Amino acid sequence: MASAIPSIACLGIIGRHNNPLHVTVFPSYDAATNTRAPLRTPIQFSLLLSSALDVFEARARSGGSAQQPGGGGGSSNSSAAPAVTGDFGLLHAVDERLAAYGFETNTGVKFVAVVDMRGRPGNAAVRNGGGGVGLRDTELRVVFRAMQTAYVRLLQNPFYDPDEHAPLVPPGAGEPVGKRITSRRFADEMRRIGEGWAPGVAAL
Repeated sequence: MASAIPSIACLGIIGRHNNPLHVTVFPSYDAATNTRAPLRTPIQFSLLLSSALDVFEARARSGGSAQQPGGGGGSSNSSAAPAVTGDFGLLHAVDERLAAYGFETNTGVKFVAVVDMRGRPGNAAVRNGGGGVGLRDTELRVVFRAMQTAYVRLLQNPFYDPDEHAPLVPPGAGEPVGKRITSRRFADEMRRIGEGWAPGVAAL
């Protein structure tokens, strides 16, 4: 039986006030039953994304949040790196299968990719141009680049009002939170990104 390789289990976008903007959940491969189904419910993934915010905040306070370009480790030696790349690398390992990776834009919008380390049959690597079963932090940069490109295109839509999706105060302060992104085109793009990624993929 072919070995399993990593796949995207969830993509999330969180606003600058830590308000949820978008969540897409993807099915994972179960070798025992030869079926595909999500490892968590949408609510469970939303809670997982919320827990990732603590890591963003802790690393921002420490001043060393992003990975150095080309690095695959979990730490940084330069406080200037976040301003250059925005790549937070591995945020935390959820369990033996799921791990969350993060990216923050210069406007404070956060992208989170939750990876299932055994989410796809190993022979899918050949179909998608990837190889190997390991995963480095830098392999998620192509995902975040594609997510940021899709988000910028959304902002360029004259019918999209970003102020509706960015509350003036953080959630829980007595004001209603911002709306979620409801664009079908944007949702389709997130699904394309998640389904198209595999270790080794260089462009999405």
